[in-house]
Amino acid sequence: MSALDEPLKKLVGGPSAKALADHLDLHTVGDLLHHYPRRYAERGELTSLDELVLDEHVTVMARIEESRVIPFQGRKGDRLEVVVTDGRSRLRLTFFNQARRVHELRPGRQGLFAGKVGVFNRIRQLTNPEYQLMDEEDTDLARQFAGRLIPVYPAAAKVPSWRIAKAVDALLDTFVWDELDDPLPEPLRRDRDLLPLRDALQRIHRPANQAERASAQARLKWDEAFVLQVALARRRAADSARPATPRVPREGGLLDAFDARLPFTLTDGQRAVSAEIFADLALEHPMHRLLQGEVGSGKTLVALRAMLAVVDSGGQAALLAPTEVLAQQHHRSIVEMMGDLAERGQLGGSDLGTRVALLTGSMGVAARKRALLDLVTGEAGIAIGTHALIEDKVLFHDDDLGLVVVDEQHRFGVEQRDALRAKAARPPHLLVMTATPIPRTVAMTVFGDLETSVLDQLPAGRSPIATHVVPALEKPNFLARAWERVREEVASGHQAYVVCPRIGDEEDRKGAAKEKPPAGDDRRPPLAVLETAEQLVRGPLSGLRVEVLHGRMPPDAKDDLMRRFTAGAVDVLVATTVIEVGVNVPNATAMVIMDADRFGVSQLHQLRGRVGRGSAPGLCLLVSEMPEAGPARRRLDAVAATLDGFELSRIDLEQRREGDVLGQAQSGVRSSLRVLSVLDDEDVIAAAREEAARVVAADPELTEHPELAAALRSLVDEDRAEYLEKG
Repeated sequence: MSALDEPLKKLVGGPSAKALADHLDLHTVGDLLHHYPRRYAERGELTSLDELVLDEHVTVMARIEESRVIPFQGRKGDRLEVVVTDGRSRLRLTFFNQARRVHELRPGRQGLFAGKVGVFNRIRQLTNPEYQLMDEEDTDLARQFAGRLIPVYPAAAKVPSWRIAKAVDALLDTFVWDELDDPLPEPLRRDRDLLPLRDALQRIHRPANQAERASAQARLKWDEAFVLQVALARRRAADSARPATPRVPREGGLLDAFDARLPFTLTDGQRAVSAEIFADLALEHPMHRLLQGEVGSGKTLVALRAMLAVVDSGGQAALLAPTEVLAQQHHRSIVEMMGDLAERGQLGGSDLGTRVALLTGSMGVAARKRALLDLVTGEAGIAIGTHALIEDKVLFHDDDLGLVVVDEQHRFGVEQRDALRAKAARPPHLLVMTATPIPRTVAMTVFGDLETSVLDQLPAGRSPIATHVVPALEKPNFLARAWERVREEVASGHQAYVVCPRIGDEEDRKGAAKEKPPAGDDRRPPLAVLETAEQLVRGPLSGLRVEVLHGRMPPDAKDDLMRRFTAGAVDVLVATTVIEVGVNVPNATAMVIMDADRFGVSQLHQLRGRVGRGSAPGLCLLVSEMPEAGPARRRLDAVAATLDGFELSRIDLEQRREGDVLGQAQSGVRSSLRVLSVLDDEDVIAAAREEAARVVAADPELTEHPELAAALRSLVDEDRAEYLEKG
């Protein structure tokens, strides 16, 4: 057993080990050594209170400004209110029935205060926080950190930062450092001038100064980047070693016939990306390519041409979509684009053509049987569907599934992707499409087993979209004007969307009743589609043809409504985010997003991409009740300020936890990034990718790098260890 796998109990004692395990999921020596400080405080330096996030557990260094005991009226008990400051902002600490602390928590004293950030009467506060005072030399904290930086750890209510620091100190003093294996090969450490792992771990927890902290972080960033990139390089190597059937379109075949029917010319970007894809399809090992690009850049057309090339070569292709609405939309638009080429064997169908089968979970029995039959007989060269495509009953003709296209990768785990690919006798080629652009380093990390193609050119004829924030509480007349603008667009012959975060049906209400809002979140419940539509019909949009669309409607009803909206028979569609991806109605020019602060930046950008798809300019109005100076409004202002999806994706990721960036999309690899930032450490990630490729090429099984192999095993989730073996 590795020294890092030793149980904590042996080194820090039973009570501390139990608290760390129960509240922070830290069980072994390695868990605690890799539980790095979130930041460092220096004595006399106060934490900026402006940056505290609601409902987050925080540890702040602050100075007490005032304290007073307030008796309860009409009943026993009291509360102690303490106001602390960083010199600019204030934070209230509330202690119930703890008046004795007033003598200790005197104005002018300084210390660390830890608790969950809440709001009461619109004032931020910590309730019954833990604290350690340290303005005097004889306090425990002052003695512990004399002459060095104070580490502030990710903590929990029952295990404050200073208790973690004591456990780490005990571990650092008793750990047998000679037993520590270093996963970075010695030549790499030497060439990159990196600390040995022992020194890095000691300095990250006990830095004497900022220079020691920086050198430790530089080394540990390399550990995280390199081990992850080795995992991804091994997957790429394993994928490229598998045999696949080359797919080359035949001259004068289905693809040529489709291209000849296109009423427009492909953009230079579409041509270039198609060339990359066709080159991959012609190889004898499976393509693994990520296709990403701006909203409306024509990713679906590029994917369709790849599918037609595979059908041309005698195989079948499948497009996996995350929702039924999107699967239906893809089916409808692909059939429309192909025309008689999608009607083989039917009256008026082309002999060069094929059929396009749709398969979703809630289809009727007869339609489902027909789709399954078309696939197994090979009549349908293209299958489009949701998770229903993954079911055991779905069979392809001669097991010759040649290409899998996955739309919206972040909504699928690797298991679903691999289950579909397992339906082929030989590994099919894989094309993954992202709905919104992602920064290069995120692509290298989250999608590191894929080659990347980028579409950054919009087709000709796309119109600009004007985006404005509508502050509904501060300026209610702005909201009234928003509805006037919708009426003006409809009067001009156009259509509009209104988007709400919630459905508002009975099931929705039951769920909302069970779910309590986060502590301190005193916002009203999010607006709902059904209630909003009713209010609009009775009020500002009376007389217009208003209909509702949401995910719990029967599939036929959703499909029929989208057809009528596309045909112009509906003026305003009040919907949830089911319209977020793939919906293409060029005549829709206006979108009003209610409670826009409840959506993420990339999601807002994706929604906005539903308008401005024709020749008329688009308008997107972001309605919010959040105050002007808050982070939610800053996020909306950022969306309104630019149409650049790559810039917005960076803003979005900066505002989310680093672990969420990887999340489940990391495909079997834990969200293990503690010091490495996928946004800020591009040079480290790129260099680690090169070094990893070199090591794996020379030693695919890592037999000459046992320490690296051990680090890799600890990174890959044990329950999904087959991650690296899947094709």
